[in-house]
Amino acid sequence: MARTEVRAAIALAALVAVGGCGSAKKAQAKADARAAGFVPPSVMSRLDYGGVVERRFRALDRNGDDYITPDELPTKDSKLMDLDRNRDGKISASEWSEGMLARFDRMDRNHDGSVTSTERDIDHH
Repeated sequence: MARTEVRAAIALAALVAVGGCGSAKKAQAKADARAAGFVPPSVMSRLDYGGVVERRFRALDRNGDDYITPDELPTKDSKLMDLDRNRDGKISASEWSEGMLARFDRMDRNHDGSVTSTERDIDHH
């Protein structure tokens, strides 16, 4: 929820409070629930994303052989194996990096080199 939405919810609660006590409590409860679930917007650059991708690869490559194999993936039916372009049954560091950066580029709707939380949310729907 954006900061303006939080302010609008608080203003609505205040207006309702003037009009009636029972309704005001409900409006305040809704405003409180929205505020509790607030996640601030974020922005991630392509460079930062590349660092995150590299750390994730290293975390998944448990045996340190510079490949991620199906047994190292979080789930057996992981779509991450789609990154295995040469179909040798493992994901190399370059396949991982290129595939994940291509994902970043798809999320970067306005092609400004960064992905906002709005762009990210659109990609997940």
